[in-house]
Amino acid sequence: MPDLSQARVGVIGGSGLYGMPGLKQAKEIRLETPFGSPSDALRVGTLEGVETVFLARHGCHHHLLPSEVPYRANIWAMRKLGVRWLISVSAVGSLQEHLRPRDMVVPSQFIDRTHQRPQSFFGEGCVAHVSLADPFCPKLSSLLANAAEAEIPSGHQLHRGGTYLCMEGPAFSTRAESELYRSWGCSVIGMTNHTESRLAREAELAYASLSMVTDFDCWHSEHEAVSVEMVIGNLQANAKATEPILNELMRQIGLDRPASEAHRALAQALITPPDQVPLETRQHLDLFVQPYWGPAPANQG
Repeated sequence: MPDLSQARVGVIGGSGLYGMPGLKQAKEIRLETPFGSPSDALRVGTLEGVETVFLARHGCHHHLLPSEVPYRANIWAMRKLGVRWLISVSAVGSLQEHLRPRDMVVPSQFIDRTHQRPQSFFGEGCVAHVSLADPFCPKLSSLLANAAEAEIPSGHQLHRGGTYLCMEGPAFSTRAESELYRSWGCSVIGMTNHTESRLAREAELAYASLSMVTDFDCWHSEHEAVSVEMVIGNLQANAKATEPILNELMRQIGLDRPASEAHRALAQALITPPDQVPLETRQHLDLFVQPYWGPAPANQG
């Protein structure tokens, strides 16, 4: 396992969370990556003494659709800035009666229904197959759930585990789709986390999600169908609750940085012999594969 004693923690803020008020000595960093520009500038500072990198998933003015988020650039930039634990804060709809608006869920599984977005750093002459049996890091998820349970305000409830259904969006579900996902036993529905989780695993980042329930999707006969107004109102209430939760999480990570199987996800995943990988592809992947293959060759002028 690599020495991660000085590694940073990343936070990706979803709808309603466009900044981190508690981030101290913060500076903006703009990066270009082999996969394009990230969603916005990354803010690097300290939170409870832990170096932390924050990024607004949809941009600080929320101008990116879920399908337009540059997921590969975002995750590459996080790893480039030394992040090895990544927290997603996201808005989700509830697919179960006991998961009420303004509750919070730390999910443990995914079902993916997206179809319009790149979901791997690999390809173009290099093949790797990482394990996603447990797509969220169990250790990081446990720390996040403990922090949420300790700091969640009155009127909110924390739920551990459950399945996150990731849909393409940007439209919300039809009633038939919502009932289908309920019949599959899914807990919540969102539009972003599965793509991030897959890429985070390839980038050897431990990943966990604080999923904030904003609505009952459209299946609940006693509640209105989901609307932007409803989502925003509940998002604002939930966003206020995230600051003490993230502060507590950073205190715990500062005391005991959790080792994760994700930190060695590529150790048994790389298939293509390195000398057979095209130079440009090798250079794009060097940030991730260098511990196993050594540095990529320089361009030959």
